[in-house]
Amino acid sequence: GFRLDAGGYLNLAADSLHNFTDGIAIGASFVGGKNMGIATTLSVLVHELPHEIGDFAILIQNGAKPAQAIGLQFCTAFFAFAGTALGLTSANYDNMSEFLLALVSGGFVYVATMTVLPELQVGKSSLGQIFLEVSAFSAGVGMMVIVAALE
Repeated sequence: GFRLDAGGYLNLAADSLHNFTDGIAIGASFVGGKNMGIATTLSVLVHELPHEIGDFAILIQNGAKPAQAIGLQFCTAFFAFAGTALGLTSANYDNMSEFLLALVSGGFVYVATMTVLPELQVGKSSLGQIFLEVSAFSAGVGMMVIVAALE
């Protein structure tokens, strides 16, 4: 039979919402232009690969068999299609794609600052480690600036 612990269900709910917002970002980006849409799609693809591997591991740890975990991951992927449809539909409304992109971008920044950065501060870090972390964060911001400038 199928048995999944509470952490697995929480992961599925969070991953579904996460995929929905990724889909909104992709759809609304294509409304803003082909190049913006391609850049957004590529960046979502790059961050989703390790993210989905992590989700797979969480599902396994919470009682799913590997085949079940893969099937559950595919189920959460359908939310990305729903989000993409919503993002693409925003073309029919004035300034809706800009609103959706701002909302999703704000969510991404919130997640980065409230969940990722505190994790980096756990324990004592060497000066070299701090330099690497700040450099990586700055490179990410720099890449966003470059993409925005090329639009």
